[in-house]
Amino acid sequence: MAWLTLTISAPADQAEGLSEALLDLGALAVDILDADADTPQEQAMFGEPGEPAPHLWPHNRITALLEEGAQPDAVVQQAARAIGLEQIPAYTTAILPDNDWVRMTQAQFSPIRISERLWIVPTWHSPHDAAAINITLDPGLAFGTGSHPTTRLCLRWLDQNLRGGESVLDYGCGSGILAIAALKLGAARATGVDVDPQAVQASRDNARLNQVDAQFFQADQATPQPADIVVANILTNPLKVLAPLLASLTRDGGQIVLSGILGEQAADVAGIYGQWFDCGPPTVEEGWACISGKKR
Repeated sequence: MAWLTLTISAPADQAEGLSEALLDLGALAVDILDADADTPQEQAMFGEPGEPAPHLWPHNRITALLEEGAQPDAVVQQAARAIGLEQIPAYTTAILPDNDWVRMTQAQFSPIRISERLWIVPTWHSPHDAAAINITLDPGLAFGTGSHPTTRLCLRWLDQNLRGGESVLDYGCGSGILAIAALKLGAARATGVDVDPQAVQASRDNARLNQVDAQFFQADQATPQPADIVVANILTNPLKVLAPLLASLTRDGGQIVLSGILGEQAADVAGIYGQWFDCGPPTVEEGWACISGKKR
């Protein structure tokens, strides 16, 4: 059996109402995503310290999963009327074939070679190099599998710069991959912080899977201790807001590593962090930048 996907663009004041109306009209599932994702206008869904939590993004993309025989025109019209819209929003549809989604998802994720000695290996694969440092990690609800350039940039920085015995703080830990990698690369202590409770739980699960003693907390439930190395792979706007906090969490003489930054935004971010850090030139991969600096 195939399925029908229905996608509607909506502002913040309409997105939640439309999604609820679509569910009431028989949609099997509905999700809301940032329509500005991967652009300079992208916004974090969860509020960071010092910044009010947004209810929804300014521009939202609503995707509903319908049975193949559904009539999208009628569904969209009824959903719009249910929330009092006079104008029917524009929408697109696509056919989603019925597949073995588990097998297809697994086929998309093979072991990822980060460096000469560091690999990310899904649980359904055997390591290519048993003697390498292998991080066992599956794709899940939290960001950070090693497949995105921003994660690879941070992992390579840790691989090249950790000397052993350091304390590491991963702010915005996602899957916990950076804290886990830091411990496997020789850090003495690694802590992760995230505003998303699902990310914190995923990180704890991944730490157990990799048999490392990384500690993970929600940002509003614990105050991290200053660390020798602070890594933040988030997005440009949260990184700007968090600059004073991340600087205070980096020990004097310590280092900061920032990613989730589009290449054209790197100079702006480096200028802000230059108040506390001597930043080197960014490392760029596939249009994404990683900035590092030493605290004065």
